[in-house]
Amino acid sequence: MDKKATWDRFYAESSSGTTAFKNFEWFFGFDAVRDFIMPLLQTKSHPDALLEVMDMGCGISALGPCIYRHSPLPVRVTCADISPIAVRLMQEHVQAKAIQPHNLSSQLEFVELDCTQLHKHYGCSSVDLIVDKGTTDALLRSKEGKGKASLMLKHCLKVLRSSGSLLQFSDEDPDARLLWLETEAQELGVKAADVGVQEVGELRGMTYYCYQVTPRPIV
Repeated sequence: MDKKATWDRFYAESSSGTTAFKNFEWFFGFDAVRDFIMPLLQTKSHPDALLEVMDMGCGISALGPCIYRHSPLPVRVTCADISPIAVRLMQEHVQAKAIQPHNLSSQLEFVELDCTQLHKHYGCSSVDLIVDKGTTDALLRSKEGKGKASLMLKHCLKVLRSSGSLLQFSDEDPDARLLWLETEAQELGVKAADVGVQEVGELRGMTYYCYQVTPRPIV
């Protein structure tokens, strides 16, 4: 699940045939996590700037477009995925639906991006919120993906503002994920980080969690 070809094939198969486009959600949709995301978009770090939000490993989820639709403050939502097929499908869907933002200054974009190389799209300390719904899980559960998950976390900490947050939505038990996050954040040496967890709830017999990682500049 850490291979680009795997996801290209998955999204190509999901879009084949004559059926109309349908968003595919890992775990759950926007409504289940709205109360975790939207409170973090209440204040602007710079009065004249858009809040920078990234849906990391967006696939064909409606999460990014929903943030764009519901944020009262102006945001630039970047939906990033390693699969160009997923990016194209979402671009076509949003254009066809003519989705309108809550704030007319908000922007929505879809980009093909390897999330272990966030520096190719963002400068250091430039992003306010990164949302990761299942992307880290997919990597950690892949034979060769653990190194990529660590690298992705390192780049997240680099591009996040000191006031920003990374939200990881996962079904992994806190005993395992908190230890991994705290250990990796320390060993990466980019920035120190505060790590917390809240329970999202139970769905189809599985308990889900929201892990919040907040960078803290090393003094």
